[in-house]
Amino acid sequence: MRDAAAKLAEILPRTPLLTHDMDGTTVAFKAECLQPIGAFKLRGAWHRLTAIDPKERERGVVAFSSGNHAQGVAWAAKRLGMPAVIVMPSDAPKVKRDATLALGAEVVSYDRATESREKIAAHLAHARGAVLVPSFDDPWIIEGQGTAGIEAMSQLVERGLPDPVHVVTPCGGGGLGAGLALALPDARITLVEPEGWDDMRRSLEAGWIESVPDDAPPTACDALMTKRVSERTFNVLAKRDAHGLAVSESDIRMAQRWAAAKLRLVVEPGGAVALAALLTGKVAPEPGLVVILSGGNVDIDQYAKVLADG
Repeated sequence: MRDAAAKLAEILPRTPLLTHDMDGTTVAFKAECLQPIGAFKLRGAWHRLTAIDPKERERGVVAFSSGNHAQGVAWAAKRLGMPAVIVMPSDAPKVKRDATLALGAEVVSYDRATESREKIAAHLAHARGAVLVPSFDDPWIIEGQGTAGIEAMSQLVERGLPDPVHVVTPCGGGGLGAGLALALPDARITLVEPEGWDDMRRSLEAGWIESVPDDAPPTACDALMTKRVSERTFNVLAKRDAHGLAVSESDIRMAQRWAAAKLRLVVEPGGAVALAALLTGKVAPEPGLVVILSGGNVDIDQYAKVLADG
């Protein structure tokens, strides 16, 4: 993970660590929404793609994603001169699809309800001799995502703030959460998901992996619509005694408005769930609390409606 952090430091500045007073307590917010692609995903993508042997890079990579991992892989591939194919759901936000295409990646669409993105991506990777880059079930990806925790720790120390004792993070497949758990072994980890898609919460409580039910409700959190977490991410988080929470769609919209008003940040629904847990009192402010704002790739029209509703 330190190697991954060193790689990223060579090409990117650290994302800001903002603070805000919450009931007399200073809470830190890691603004991953300000990454060049608008999300933390380029951390794992850069770490994974730079680990590919230069002789194999000409055959490229294949990934699957609703948009943020897609952009991270496309960004890293473009910088390294590698072809990239991204399997994206047909209902992926247009802003994310367009950004992925603009980075030079090829996009293959699939039906989220009837087709398996994993099977499609595996077939494409095999046919092209490319490297498959999962969005969370991969040790390089987990290590790369954990660099957000390494950065946050150093930023807290530089500002004379307490070491992180509690990190609250959005969770889809658990790659970011697992990376943070490994990067910050002395901190409690809370994973936050939208209601109905809180399979990691239920899995951690049950002690085994639970899938998202077929009748899961609609959610604005396209970045967190993972049907089933991996054994790799689940095992890391279970061994660290991580805790899960769920927040409602209205909670999430409220958090987006708060981030805009108080932190001057544009945060997408999936990137705002950890903040929603704090604002609704499901997480209490305390010294050493770090909240991850994981992405900011919003559909402008939908985002305008969220702000207007407030």
